[in-house]
Amino acid sequence: MRTPSLIPDKQQPHDVTVYIVLNDFGQLGHAYVETDEAKADEKTVLNNIISGEYSNPIRVVAFNTAEGWSRDVTEDIARILLDREAKEGDLSESARRFVERV
Repeated sequence: MRTPSLIPDKQQPHDVTVYIVLNDFGQLGHAYVETDEAKADEKTVLNNIISGEYSNPIRVVAFNTAEGWSRDVTEDIARILLDREAKEGDLSESARRFVERV
């Protein structure tokens, strides 16, 4: 009987940019929202902000460990949301507050 491999069958690529959202939970404070690895991309984070998935997003950070960098992309995300609002007008209330604050 063979010992099972420690390497998963479906590996996620290591050279990916990960996006995480800092949310304001009011009296509970600020915390980065737990995110599934497969849903930590820019498109999913944008869609989550648009739909109101985050109650009060205040910052978005992106990082890529394979490339060795991280940065605050809050303003970039807000610009994309502002463009989206101008074209489609479908932002949630929390997304509008985020864009206004940024």
